This record gives sequence, structure tokens and C-alpha cells, in this order.
Amino acid sequence: MNRWRDSFSVYADRRVRALLFLGFSSGLPLALVFATLSAWLTEIGLSLKTIGFISLVGIAYSLKFLWSPIVDRMRLPVLSGQFGRRRAWMLVSQTGVIGAILAISLTDPSRAGGLWWTVFWAVALAFASATQDIVIDAYRTEILEEEKLGAGAASLILGYRVAMLTSGGGALILAQYWGWGVAYAAMAVLMGTGVVTTLLSPEPDVRQSRQSYYLEYVAVKWSERHPGLPEGLRAALTWIYSAVFCPFREFATRPGWVAVLLFVALYKYGDALLGTMATPFYLKIGFSLAEIGVISKGFGLVMTLAGAAIGGLLVARLGILKALLICGLLQAASNLVFAVQAAVGADLAMLGFTIGFENLTGGMGTTAFVAYLSSLCNVAYTATQYALLSSLMATTRTVFASGGGWLAEQMDWVSFFLLTTVAAVPGLLLLVWMMRRYPASRFSQEEGG
Repeated sequence: MNRWRDSFSVYADRRVRALLFLGFSSGLPLALVFATLSAWLTEIGLSLKTIGFISLVGIAYSLKFLWSPIVDRMRLPVLSGQFGRRRAWMLVSQTGVIGAILAISLTDPSRAGGLWWTVFWAVALAFASATQDIVIDAYRTEILEEEKLGAGAASLILGYRVAMLTSGGGALILAQYWGWGVAYAAMAVLMGTGVVTTLLSPEPDVRQSRQSYYLEYVAVKWSERHPGLPEGLRAALTWIYSAVFCPFREFATRPGWVAVLLFVALYKYGDALLGTMATPFYLKIGFSLAEIGVISKGFGLVMTLAGAAIGGLLVARLGILKALLICGLLQAASNLVFAVQAAVGADLAMLGFTIGFENLTGGMGTTAFVAYLSSLCNVAYTATQYALLSSLMATTRTVFASGGGWLAEQMDWVSFFLLTTVAAVPGLLLLVWMMRRYPASRFSQEEGG
């Protein structure tokens, strides 16, 4: 018991506490790009078709890996010297987020031509927000030791969820009484939380791995073998090789890297299939929107945050891979609970247990998985590799989830949820195989000279 109590000390670390506020800064813009903006556009009478099309403004979140090498490698004039590479990019992206939110607050999409300005600044907000996510993910990975990655992920998730409630529900309440301009302007003020945290936080040490030294040495040698190229072009190609190609090549030199990518794609397979069908399932078996909302958004959120904290403790106490296995098994078990709910029917007590268990295990699994993705990143290419891995995770979840509705139509609900449980098995089996074949190692800690 004392050993478990000692594990709680990971949450007392100043760096872990700082991630709570950086998570708030990261999560605040998301609803302002999606749900809150959609509510504004719905209120002024836009068609659902138009609102759906405008939701594409958030595509930057899916494409952030495209400019992550720039964030990873480029030093910003003056600011990088003053604050360090990571904190300089955080401050620039946070300033961009604040500016874009304020700009949106000054637009009026109900007026002629006003909608285009709202959309333009929403695109700018999504780009600045996605850039902030890139650098905060890199910062979190570089600032913490492996045993604290889970606590860092849990702290970030807590701040992120609170921020989404603030910019979702909180902004809607402000808009109801004071208008949309005031609501968005208030959110811009709250973004100051991230700026203050960045200014008070330390800059991570700049480190290189042996492999990254070698790959960049190869790039320099390539440059020296092509003296006939214009100097500017040769410098640009060398930089592109080091910043863009090297992170991918470095990852591909690791033992079992194909299995790692396959595991990243499969770990949340069962959860993805279930996720898109959960609310339709609740409605189909007879629950009201109010019942679903109170239990899912209220109690469910509390259980998600509790699960995130427990996941961080498991990572600190057992290590990342063992925590992944335990959380993965519990996630699969939560799918079985849905099968029980389908058999029981519209029973509120059972709904509370179902949603609570699913959110608890989902929070645990997400924390362990985020810690795992962080542990895969080489310190020389943290932003690029994390953006790539998280984009792979998000894309595969979307692809896998797209077939959930079709599957649900082909069978009864009990059979569907049993099938989603089976869908979680390949990822767990692959994890067990990886644990035996490739012992856990933190690539980002491979220092070289």
C-alpha cells in the first residue's frame, strides 16, 4: 500500500501540474472551432448542409503532421534565444490562438459577407490551435521521465476536458445573455492561462540520439557531395532531409517498427467501433436525451477524469506496457458491459454503471496510450514523430468507426457489442507478443555523442 501511495507523488511534480494548465490552453480552442461555432451558425439560421461543410475548417487538426517538422526544428528569431525553442513556439501559437478568437468575436456571420470572415478566422484558429498541440505534445514528452509520462498525460487530459466544458457549455451560457462576441472574447482572455504557464515553465534540455546524429551527418555529407547546386537550394534540401526525412527514417530503423505502427492502429479498434454507436444505442433502447445527457456528460466526465488519474498511477507503478495491457483488457470488458445493457434494456441504474465503467476504462486506456506514444518519440524529432503517431491513431479510429453503423444494422445489439469486444483482441494479442519480443525501451532517452 505504501508503494502505491508513493506513486501519487508523480502528481506533485511541478512539471506535471503545469501540464494541467497547458492542457486547458490546448483544449479551449477545440469547441470554438467545432461545437460552439456550429451552435452560433445554427442560431443565425444556416442550413445543416452548410454548417457541415463549414466544419471542414478544423481539418488542420488532422493534417498537423505536415508542418510539425517546422515546429520541431526551426528556431524562431529572437524568441527562441529568449525563451528556448519549445516555449517560443508555444508563445507564438498561443498568441495566434488569442488573436484568431478575438477576430472571430468581432465578426458577424449573419451580415452580408460576414460569414466568410468568420470562416476565415476559424481556419486561422484551427491552424494556430493545431500548432499549439504539436508543440505542447513535444514539450510534455521531453520534460518528463518515462515513469511520469502517464501522470503528465492524465494532467493534460484533465485540463483539456475542463477547457472543452468551458468553451462549450460556458461559452453557450455567455452567448445566451451577452452575445456571441462577448462569449468568444471571454475565451480569448482565458487563453492567457496558457501564456502565463508557458512563461513560468522551464525549457526542456536539447538532446540528440546517436541515430539522429548519424542521420544528420549523412545529410551533411550528401550536401558536400553536391557542391554544384546553388547554395540556397543545397541548404534547403539538407534542412528538408534532416527535418522531414530523418524522423521517418529513424523510426523505421527500430526493431519491430511495423508491429508498433500496427499496434497504434489496433489498440483502440474495439473502442472505435463502439464509440459512434453508443448514443444511437441509448436512444434505440428507450432512454431520453435528458437521461443520456445527465449521466453521460456529468457522471461520465467525472469517471473519465478518474480513469485518467488511475491510468497515470498504473504507468508510474507498473510501467507503460503493463499498464497498456491492463487498461486494454478493461476497455474490452467495458464492451461486454454494453452487451449486458442491451440485454437488460432501458434500466437507469444499469445505464449509470455502463457509462461509468466505459468512461473509467476509456480514461485509463487513453492515458496509458498517450504515454506510450510519447515514449516512442526520439528527443531529436519529438514533435514530428508524435504528430505522425497521433495522426495515425486518429485516422485509423475514424476509418474503423465508419463501419460501426453498418455492422449494427446487420445484427442485434448484444451481438454487435460482443463483436466489438472481439475487435479489441488483435491489438491486445499484438501487445503481448511485443512485450515478449521487444522489451520496453524509451527511444527518446538514447543519448549519443
